[in-house]
Amino acid sequence: MRVDMPLTKEKAALYPGNWKRIRAEVLARAENRCECFGECGLHRTTPGPRRCVEIHLAPAKWAKGQVVLTIAHLNHNPKDSRRRNLKAMCQRCHLRYDVKHHQKNASETRDRKRGVLRLFPDEKR
Repeated sequence: MRVDMPLTKEKAALYPGNWKRIRAEVLARAENRCECFGECGLHRTTPGPRRCVEIHLAPAKWAKGQVVLTIAHLNHNPKDSRRRNLKAMCQRCHLRYDVKHHQKNASETRDRKRGVLRLFPDEKR
């Protein structure tokens, strides 16, 4: 079973050549468990240790199916593979952590497809 995320050629070029080894190191550090401690907006009010409970390749506790841990770049820069910038996160936490980043990218893509040039790109719409 393939558990790493397939990348487009353009996105794959942003990652270092030893990305598979880096990913394995981060998963080992995390002991194959989601390292999110509330960065995603959840777990802050959870009683107990407040760390996400999802485990790599185990049945998901909060969704249907199997958990696949992904590696989140905390600064959203895939070229920055310093270990302190990387966290193993389940899909749920990773998507929630990246939601604003995804919204910004989607907005820029829609603008580009419509031929819209924004004078102030960081301006909120």
